[in-house]
Amino acid sequence: MPKTFQNSDLFTLKEIAETLNRSNDLHDMLQSVLEKLLDVTGLPTGWIFLAGQKPDYEFIASHRLPPALSRENGRPMCEGVCYCLNEFWKGELNEPVNIIECKRLEDAKKHEWGDRGGLKHHATVPLAAGNERFGIMNVAAPHKEQFSDEELNLLEAVSYQIGTAIKRIRLVQKQQEILLNEERNRLSRDLHDSVNQKLFSLALTARGSKAVLDHTPLLRESLDQIEKLAHEAQKEMRSLIWQLRPAGVEDGVITALKKYGKYLGLTVEDRVEGIHDLPLMIEETLWRIGQEALNNVKKHSGTDRAQINMRISAIHVEMTIADCGNGCELQEVRESNTYGITSMKQRARLFGGKVELKSRRGKGTSVSASFPLKGGGAYGD
Repeated sequence: MPKTFQNSDLFTLKEIAETLNRSNDLHDMLQSVLEKLLDVTGLPTGWIFLAGQKPDYEFIASHRLPPALSRENGRPMCEGVCYCLNEFWKGELNEPVNIIECKRLEDAKKHEWGDRGGLKHHATVPLAAGNERFGIMNVAAPHKEQFSDEELNLLEAVSYQIGTAIKRIRLVQKQQEILLNEERNRLSRDLHDSVNQKLFSLALTARGSKAVLDHTPLLRESLDQIEKLAHEAQKEMRSLIWQLRPAGVEDGVITALKKYGKYLGLTVEDRVEGIHDLPLMIEETLWRIGQEALNNVKKHSGTDRAQINMRISAIHVEMTIADCGNGCELQEVRESNTYGITSMKQRARLFGGKVELKSRRGKGTSVSASFPLKGGGAYGD
């Protein structure tokens, strides 16, 4: 079948390479490269999913979706699974698939969601670099039911470029996270050893001066204010140090999270199954995710109790933080990101992990974070 794309393969690959080199932000890069690919090939529509272990996936980029798929801020693309994702999770999507029927388009027709723009099928291309698999890219055109071998070969070449760029950005993000954690640790030590001690000394000096100046009301009032401000600054400083590096994390992430929960005014119960030394960066990541989850319990749950469960084996660790509070509908979380779930997922993905949020209105909320340990592989690999 004759080639139908608008430009030569060499020109297309050159344009894609230039686009990929312009950004170190994963979302911006994928959105830009998808738009560029559609522009140079003449295809009208495309979308990209990043995927981890089933059922974890993220609808991360799209261009010119028909109304039936773009309705409600792309809700049809963010819920449920589809044929192409299932093939990806089964490990059977290793090369471009010429035509794959789209369950989301079928659902749009079934539920009368609106105009499908003449789309019935799409080509699906896995995004990978070496043995690492990151997700899938779908492209489509109205009434198009066949892509030529040349078209598929070009899409595959582009997918390799995109996969390599995803790996590069994730490596950069991982290195930045490591450096950031090292800087947090240094800064927390400096704050504790210098500024916090000076505030403590200031409060003591003000208290001691008041004892000497009992008969000078105006000055005593000023010293009262100095002592009060010093105590308030100390409290804020302790909170900042907690944010940077939890005291007690060297005794384990559960111990640190229980202390942080107590600081927030929560009663935190825990249950741990298994014993295994955790890599420092995974322990730090679990702490950050747990910290965000406990903050959410404090802010949103309407309860002052939380439960931390951790299961550890030689190849896997999973931590769940749950409450029996207000709960919410997951669509509300997707639309507002109130619970910071996107940042949690991105943080976990840097070290081969995944995060899952479960919630029902009136039934509470749980956040689960899981990571493969040495020898266990990485999710999505």
